[in-house]
Amino acid sequence: MKWMIASDIHGSAYYCRQLLNAYNREQADRLLLLGDLLYHGPRNDLPEEYDPKQVIELLNAKKQHILCVRGNCDAEVDQMVLQFPIMADYCAIADGDTLIYATHGHTYNEQNLPPLHRGDILLHGHTHVPACVPHDTYTCMNPGSVAIPKAGSWHGYLIMENGRFQWKTMTNEVKMEFADGKRIL
Repeated sequence: MKWMIASDIHGSAYYCRQLLNAYNREQADRLLLLGDLLYHGPRNDLPEEYDPKQVIELLNAKKQHILCVRGNCDAEVDQMVLQFPIMADYCAIADGDTLIYATHGHTYNEQNLPPLHRGDILLHGHTHVPACVPHDTYTCMNPGSVAIPKAGSWHGYLIMENGRFQWKTMTNEVKMEFADGKRIL
């Protein structure tokens, strides 16, 4: 199964459209969103073409493809307008012998680990910075931000397929790659 993983849209209709165009181009089977879908948050500037109502419409049109976890900027009122579940704090995805623990990152992160086994992956957004950090017993991954990248990073997403992970820009440029327990690029 091919997964597209993205985080931190923050109400940008412009980058949400780019993300969904990339989803179609990638021909992914599912879209995993790691939270912060509609609201820009008090610490962020308004993203390009800030239009949460348009983001609602765009995401609801893909509701049958989306799996989502709640970000720190997501609220029950957001769930009232989105037609797919967004209020789970985490989800677990089995990929062979590897468990991928997907969460937003404001609660569970490298400083506060969820229950992981050797070889598992902690996958989270929240920081707006793409990352792939192998540790002794687990690997931490972050797709970065769709709309408000930080620390000189790019507007992007992550593709997961057959144990291989690729961090990509919205224009399909591969920036990082991880497979067989190590970073390749």
